[in-house]
Amino acid sequence: MALESILMLHFAILLLCFCTGIFHVAESTALSIVSDKEALMSLKSQINMEMSNPLSTWDQDSSSPCNWTGVVCNRNGQRVIGLDLSGLRLSGSISPYLGNLSFLRSLQMQNNQLTGNLPEQLGNLFRLRSLNVSFNSLTGAIPSNISQCKELRVLDLMQNRMTGGIPEEIGQLKELQVLNLARNQLFGPFSSSLVNISTLTNLNLGTNSLDGPIPSDLSHLRNLKYLDLTINNFTGTVPASIYNMSSLVYLALASNDLWGDLPSNVGVTLPNLLGFNFCINKFTGTIPGSLHNLTRIRIIRMAHNLLHGSVPPGLGNLPDLEMYNIGYNRIVSSGTNGFSFLESLKNSTRLNFLAVDSNLLEGVIPETIGNLSKVLKKFYMGGNRVYGSIPPSVGQLRGLELLDMSNEAIYGEIPPEIGQLEELQVLGLAGNLLSGKIPNSLGNLQKLNKIDLSKNELLGSIPATFKNFQSLLSMDLSNNKLNGSIPPEILHLPSLSAFLNLSRNCLTGPLPEEVGFLEGVVTIDISDNRLSGEIPKAIGNCKSLEHLLLARNMLSGHIPDTLGDIRGLGTLDLSLNQLNGTIPFDLKNLQALQVLNLSFNNLEGDVPSGGVFVDPSKVHLEGNKNLCLETTCNNRHAHRRRLILVSSLIGALIAVCFTVAFLFYLRKGKAKVETTSESLKHRHRMIAYNELCLATNNFSKENLVGIGSFGSVYKGQLTEGTAVAVKVINTEATGSWKSFTAECAALRHVRHRNLVKLITTCSSIDFKNSGFLALVYEFMSNGNLEDWITGKRRTSDGEGLNVVDRLNVAIDIACAINYLHHECEAPIVHCDLKPSNILLDSDMTAKVGDFGLARLLINNGGDQPSISCTHTLKGSIGYIPPEYGFGEKPSTAGDVYSFGILLLELFTGRSPRHASFTEGLSLKKWVDINSHTNIEEVLYPELHEEGDSIDQEIQGDCLIKVMGIGLSCAADSPDNRITMRVALHRLKAIRDALLKPDRHKNSKSLMHH
Repeated sequence: MALESILMLHFAILLLCFCTGIFHVAESTALSIVSDKEALMSLKSQINMEMSNPLSTWDQDSSSPCNWTGVVCNRNGQRVIGLDLSGLRLSGSISPYLGNLSFLRSLQMQNNQLTGNLPEQLGNLFRLRSLNVSFNSLTGAIPSNISQCKELRVLDLMQNRMTGGIPEEIGQLKELQVLNLARNQLFGPFSSSLVNISTLTNLNLGTNSLDGPIPSDLSHLRNLKYLDLTINNFTGTVPASIYNMSSLVYLALASNDLWGDLPSNVGVTLPNLLGFNFCINKFTGTIPGSLHNLTRIRIIRMAHNLLHGSVPPGLGNLPDLEMYNIGYNRIVSSGTNGFSFLESLKNSTRLNFLAVDSNLLEGVIPETIGNLSKVLKKFYMGGNRVYGSIPPSVGQLRGLELLDMSNEAIYGEIPPEIGQLEELQVLGLAGNLLSGKIPNSLGNLQKLNKIDLSKNELLGSIPATFKNFQSLLSMDLSNNKLNGSIPPEILHLPSLSAFLNLSRNCLTGPLPEEVGFLEGVVTIDISDNRLSGEIPKAIGNCKSLEHLLLARNMLSGHIPDTLGDIRGLGTLDLSLNQLNGTIPFDLKNLQALQVLNLSFNNLEGDVPSGGVFVDPSKVHLEGNKNLCLETTCNNRHAHRRRLILVSSLIGALIAVCFTVAFLFYLRKGKAKVETTSESLKHRHRMIAYNELCLATNNFSKENLVGIGSFGSVYKGQLTEGTAVAVKVINTEATGSWKSFTAECAALRHVRHRNLVKLITTCSSIDFKNSGFLALVYEFMSNGNLEDWITGKRRTSDGEGLNVVDRLNVAIDIACAINYLHHECEAPIVHCDLKPSNILLDSDMTAKVGDFGLARLLINNGGDQPSISCTHTLKGSIGYIPPEYGFGEKPSTAGDVYSFGILLLELFTGRSPRHASFTEGLSLKKWVDINSHTNIEEVLYPELHEEGDSIDQEIQGDCLIKVMGIGLSCAADSPDNRITMRVALHRLKAIRDALLKPDRHKNSKSLMHH
């Protein structure tokens, strides 16, 4: 019995313990699911429920959260192990209490609208294997304690707004396979700790602001298949070890600042590549032919680099190729078969993107172009040297959404088969030699949103079938020979929102009333045609219009007052028409208006006051004889009397200038015997207003050659047969009187073969008894240097300026400025040296003109203060020396700076205001960076092709020295700049070295020297 009692006691104790254990387990389970439930409810409390309620099943009164939307529990329902709230459009922030879900293995919250920081408490989830919060708007830094999630396999923070650097602690995640931090705002160097995560298969750091070199240790990631470092600021060369990462399937380094040759054997060392993206860098060398041996490759992208050579063979071996982009390089081909490599791509039946544009490829478009992939969507080949016609087989590419063959030498007619491309959205054929009529079949392209046929030789009328373009955003048919009237049907395009450009054609008839249907269009340009009739009042319905250009037509009638209803209008150009009546006073209420050109019409009455009319630089009204330029016409007579008085004073000032100049010459012994006061007076005789009317055919618009800030310039011929340029001063423009005085004073003192000759002046009264001022110069038949630099002007055989021409022009300019600075009685500072103020005569001799801002300097103990004390910035943006911006007075060193910038522009072809010069980069810095190591990078493109008569090595050395002179002239500090005399001496020495008789015997460019 005793033994039985003992056994019974033991059994009772065991039973009690068992029951107690069950109770504790149940209690523990209840507490765990309760804490998980509270963490989830905390998350819900921070989610915005105003718009929708995707978490409506999350109920506080529910016994278990395991049936809630997106919640996954373990088998026994004891703990939350997964949370998937992706794509629910949740807004709000992530609760830090999620860190209490200690059994959580997967957290998926991508594709929402979450904001705020990523909570540090997530580092407590030591069982977490996948964290995906991509495509939200999270901010702040990446929590460094995320490294405590030792089981993490996937960390995806893509497409947020996270900042700071990549935490070094991430390198402690030894199980991590996918790290995606792309499309954030991360900065700093590549985190060296990442190379320690040997398990990584996918690494995406693209679209951030990471910088510095790419570490060579990255090759330690032997399992890496996907590497994307695109759109960052990485610099230097790509480590050779990267090209030996044989596991790589996708390698993308596009949009960085990387350079160096691409290895020719990259396709051998990276045998598994399916994607290769090296666009928008500075890679050199040739296209690696080994890439064309990767028979499974899908993407090859090398656009916007410095690659040269030809397209290697093997494109016919790539059946899976989807994208091939080698545009914007220096790839060459020659002969009519220069594009034969395109025929090889017929085997690439999956090809949907093909770009070979903006290279040096030459040849005709293969007749078999239609054999390319039937799924090809985008085809770029413009900007090469394509000639011949467009094959009709192009109509077989039925999947095309974009076709760009712009800026070539393609001739013949537009094949009507293009109308078969019913999926086409963009058609670009601009800048060719296409002729004939526009096919009506183009109207079949109902999905078209952009059509550009500008700068061709197209004839006939605009097809009425264009009314079918119901998705069109922009239409450019400018610079052709189209005639007939504007079909009203093509104006029924409600989608047209970018621009309608029909300028520079031969269109006739009225502007249709239907123009009012273009309610969403931003720009309408129908200038330089032969439109007649009145401007329809319906134009006021174009409420989105910002630019309206109808200049140089034959429009008549009144300016519609409905233009005053277009509140966003920024440019209105109705010049050189036959408009009459008054200027609508509502135009002064257009606060966005920056340019108003109503010049050369028949307008009359008062000019409105206020608004844009307050700033004369924004308003052009010249050539309207009956306009009153004061507030009311009642003040006209008083205004005329003031003009006459001021004209008389100007005439007296000119006479004083003549006398001062004459005394200077007498005092210094430089006056010749025959230079008497009578001869001086004859030499600078004043000319009458009626003589200038006769010379310029009453200042007709046919003789107008330019419009500037202080007036208009007309070509004319004096009675004795002298060709002249007449600069008529706009006496209403601010500063015009000072400009006229400065130009007279400067040019009366000087005489040099490289200065534009001032023949005479006119200070008179016009036929309406208003004051009239004009300067009469020698006529320069070859225009200004800016047009030659930009290519707007060329010789009769189509050539531009070669190296020797540019050197001669630079020396001419330097001679003129050296004369002004060092050889005049009183030194003269030009103050506005730039290409548009350099004119070229019939022998291509360069002459400096436009002395409207010039200043006479007086020697005074080493200082050279300006005669006029002013704090106004003198010169043109881009050419003004830095010290002028700090209030320094004009000086010869300032001219030297402007000459340096001009010299760099002359040989590079790039204006200092070029669009590429942003974020601290300037013309000077760009040249300084590249001229010593890669002179071809900065040279004007046409200069690369010269060298038939000049040794290329010597020419390259000379051009480097020219750039050095430009940089020496454009030094930031005036004290560090060379003088114009030194610059001239060095330029002449360079020309002498370049043009030795035994090397360059027949230089027509040197004749005028």
